[in-house]
Amino acid sequence: MLQMQRETRKVALVVGANGVIGRNLIEHLETLADWEVIGLSRRGGEPSERVRFVAVDLLNPDDCRDKLGTLTEVTHLFYAAYQDRPTWAELVPPNMAMLVNVVEALEAAAPGLQHVSLMQGYKVYGAHLGPFKTPARETDAGHMPPEFNVDQQQFLEERQKGKDWTWSAIRPSVVGGFALGNPMNLAMVIAVYAAISKELGLPLRFPGKPGAYDKLLEMTDAGLLARATVWAATDPRCANQAFNINNGDLFRWSEMWPKIARYFGLETAPPLQMSLGVVMADKETLWNAMIEKYGLAPHGYDEVSSWGFGDFVFSWDYDMFADGTKARRFGFHEHIDTEAMFMGIFDDFRRRKIIP
Repeated sequence: MLQMQRETRKVALVVGANGVIGRNLIEHLETLADWEVIGLSRRGGEPSERVRFVAVDLLNPDDCRDKLGTLTEVTHLFYAAYQDRPTWAELVPPNMAMLVNVVEALEAAAPGLQHVSLMQGYKVYGAHLGPFKTPARETDAGHMPPEFNVDQQQFLEERQKGKDWTWSAIRPSVVGGFALGNPMNLAMVIAVYAAISKELGLPLRFPGKPGAYDKLLEMTDAGLLARATVWAATDPRCANQAFNINNGDLFRWSEMWPKIARYFGLETAPPLQMSLGVVMADKETLWNAMIEKYGLAPHGYDEVSSWGFGDFVFSWDYDMFADGTKARRFGFHEHIDTEAMFMGIFDDFRRRKIIP
């Protein structure tokens, strides 16, 4: 029995443990009896029975070697770290360096490494640049660089040659879930924007480009993404493959926005294009007053603000979706209704006293 436990024991190293993707991945792994988890981030984290955290500077190769050099038991690397920069070109060096530092340090330390899972996104298809071919498929041609997602996958492909471990690339749409201090959290953007609108006695106006209100898009629930990520990392059929992972349905803001407004007890008004990064910049004093008034958890305004990301998403005046059938052909059949996802996340924010 002990021998079988040794053989089936899996140890996950989750890089980017405090982000919306990493946090939900860890929560899922905690429910699986045959996994132990090590979370990696700059800030560390709160340990539990089967989860411990390591604080490390991923941009520092010496720190990575020191901190990861003792993690000899790791079998699966889940990479979901991200460093934000002002331009697409500036994103490449830090995001490449972090992955390279982690993989080099872990390969040297963990002889039983079985799999490296890389979190990507639709930037692989050029979705961030403008209208692109939809539905995007994993076999679509690449686009002109710079693009760190592509560079990261090419690094893994080359590094894996002749090795015992395999890789997978997971490509979600916009991810919905809970995280604080995350630069890419659309559900938090909407919830805080709605809460402040209500506090000011305003209707909930869609703030994006006029053409974005009626385009087709999709999202990826963080819990569904976690389950798909573990599936791809452990199913032999998925070795060295990329997968689009999405909820399985499409929506338009013109239909979803009024439903979100009703959840918050708000009326809607015609869309009005405005930069959230600009109009929400002076709302910290109001937010602090709302924390006091409604007994909210004492999270700073910067922890619940992802206005730049909201502006980015609401600027998509073109269709934004990918074909998720490859994952289904390979054996992953889960899906989730996006409206239910939004409402469930908002309920979770209220339970955590993030919003009134």
